[in-house]
Amino acid sequence: MVEAISVIKYEGSNDILAHKHEKEDFTIGSQLIVHESQEALFFRDGMIFDQFTSGRHTLVTNNIPKVRDYMQLGTGGINVFHCEVYFINMVTMMGIRWGTDSKVRLFDPASGLHVEIGASGNFNLRVNDSRKLILKLVGTTDGLAQSDVTGDGKSYGAGMFKALIINKVKATLARTIKENQINILEIDAYLDIISSSLMAEINQTLDEYGLVMPEFYVTSIATPDDDPNYMRLKQQFADKTLRVREEEVRKAEAEAAQQRKIVEAQTEAQLKAVGAQGEADALIIKAKAEADAYKMKAEAEAAEMQMKGYTYRDETARQVGLEAMQNGITGGAGGGAAGGIGDVASLGVTLGAMGGVMNMTRDAMAPIMGESQKVGEGFGGAVASGVAPASAPAAGVPAGAWNCPSCGKAGITSRFCPDCGMARPVAGQN
Repeated sequence: MVEAISVIKYEGSNDILAHKHEKEDFTIGSQLIVHESQEALFFRDGMIFDQFTSGRHTLVTNNIPKVRDYMQLGTGGINVFHCEVYFINMVTMMGIRWGTDSKVRLFDPASGLHVEIGASGNFNLRVNDSRKLILKLVGTTDGLAQSDVTGDGKSYGAGMFKALIINKVKATLARTIKENQINILEIDAYLDIISSSLMAEINQTLDEYGLVMPEFYVTSIATPDDDPNYMRLKQQFADKTLRVREEEVRKAEAEAAQQRKIVEAQTEAQLKAVGAQGEADALIIKAKAEADAYKMKAEAEAAEMQMKGYTYRDETARQVGLEAMQNGITGGAGGGAAGGIGDVASLGVTLGAMGGVMNMTRDAMAPIMGESQKVGEGFGGAVASGVAPASAPAAGVPAGAWNCPSCGKAGITSRFCPDCGMARPVAGQN
């Protein structure tokens, strides 16, 4: 009697990469249930009959035509076929640890020293080709677990690919550091570059077995702190960093000092410019104020002269006459009688000239000229004896009177013409 089942499925741990179903005899019309994270493969005599993705599948000769030749009639007239069914887990297995079993000797490109380092980290793993996985790794075994591939997942235990991973890490790690000129003392800054390089190298081999590492991480680099070469390397790097830092500080200080001088020079120039502008503005304001004051004064004087009935020309002539009169009187103060006569003469000329300029009236000039005449008469004939009359005196004209040849004034008894200020002509003078 052939024992057959009608439902084919697997519900197990995610740590299982491939599981071989316990039964190998199935009836036509059986239900194959494949979960979302699974694929199913049918094998017979080491050959793959069919491959099923997720879903519920009814097994009939239409969807598995190759089993027709292997069907057998069981008891009760039930058609049974014999094959092996493998369920492949397609989920990504996370956080699988790895680490080098010994130090990796490498050449530090920055210092030229040889050092030894270790590395460790973790990676994720999944099946990307179920056919390759079954044919190349599972074969006729009952299945394949994660620990069979990488170890127990919690330590660095034995696994099919442990040697592969360690070998690739050692070779690729040293090469990546050399190609990228990575300083071993700064290696933590390049863990992403190293991780990507290692993952690409390892996946080239895993792909042949239907596996892939979607992520691979180098999380720690073990440096040889007790290695003399490594200690020298650290000291060299520290000295270099210190010198560079000191040079940067000096450069920054020099730049700051230069900038400060520039700012001070600019500030001084601005202050001078502001001061000069202020002085110029002050001069302008002062000049404007003086001009306004002069203008106001001139306008006031003009208004006053207009009120008094004479012009600026009249005022100028008056000022000239007063100045001349003052100079004439004071100029001969210490000259005795002769000086007095000269003063009177000068005064007569000055007043005459002023009268001509200002066109002053005879009444205004008469008192002054009368005083001049009296002074001249006091000297007796000293003045009159040397003067020849211009013409015979007319009737009613005082004796010694003369006519002015300049303006025509007649009957003048003083030494100077009261209209034009001309002196009395001397006898014998044209």
